[in-house]
Amino acid sequence: MKRVLSGIQPSGDLHLGNYFGMMSRMIKYQEENDLFCFIVNYHALTTIKDKELLASNTLNAAMDFIALGLDPDRSTFWIQSDVPQVCESTWLLSNIVNVGLLDRATSYKDKLARGMTANVGLYSYPILMASDILLFGGEIVPVGKDQKQHLEMTRDIAIRFNQTFGDVFVIPEPDIEKTTQLVPGIDGQKMSKSYGNMIPIFGSEKSIRKQFMSIITDSAGINEPKDTHTPLFQLYCLFLNEDGQKDLADRFATPGLRYGDVKKELFEYFWNQFEPYRDKREYLSNHKDYVLDKLKEGSEKAGTVADIYLTKAREAMGLHYGETSV
Repeated sequence: MKRVLSGIQPSGDLHLGNYFGMMSRMIKYQEENDLFCFIVNYHALTTIKDKELLASNTLNAAMDFIALGLDPDRSTFWIQSDVPQVCESTWLLSNIVNVGLLDRATSYKDKLARGMTANVGLYSYPILMASDILLFGGEIVPVGKDQKQHLEMTRDIAIRFNQTFGDVFVIPEPDIEKTTQLVPGIDGQKMSKSYGNMIPIFGSEKSIRKQFMSIITDSAGINEPKDTHTPLFQLYCLFLNEDGQKDLADRFATPGLRYGDVKKELFEYFWNQFEPYRDKREYLSNHKDYVLDKLKEGSEKAGTVADIYLTKAREAMGLHYGETSV
């Protein structure tokens, strides 16, 4: 049994990119693995400055995850800030990280290019992420292609720490499915809350239908074959098995297909498939005490593991000075 670990940021409504990129895989992993999963609200501080919004997003993300199938009794599920040991661990790791490593972070450069403020939290984001993983002994880390570099940086940090102070941290392995592409948003870019191009998992039927109908398409006429390198085709394929994808490709190649009809069909497919999750989500929203109790249990379990690795790191670095002989 492997320890599988990953987290998700509560920077807004969770969307199909979150579900197909990480959440569905994490939910499958809990069946045969030691699953550690958490809501990374410390990370969200790099973009959210409204305390009420962050608090609301955090609890909503937790309820969304449970509604979609994460079982807090079969896994360790918690809120990042409920295990503050991760902050001390981040400082310890910061002292062995070269500035050059952080300067090479493409995610940081991309966010600055899109107008985000260049604060220290955003710059040191990879160190906090490394702490999230190493402090809990994560062996396998499911991440999207866009997080591949951050996971590589985590491995570099763990190796450097172990070489400097002795074997303390597990070197994590990434789980990046080779067949998994970045989930496109309605505009064709990567689906992202910050890009405003997402399709939420939960919400009103009217608003979500509007998002599906807003998926961009080309100007191909009704009697022309349609391009499969488009967000409409790629999003539809996420819901289909291999045979279904081949059938969809044949339909796109056959004249007479109307994009509007495909969008309506895709919405209905989505709406029906996620119906059981919507029912459970509504139940959880009316029983928040249950959710809070499960998150508390999860933070206690996670904190116990964090203490083990943090104690080892403190001892290895010489912070337990009273236990050394002079």
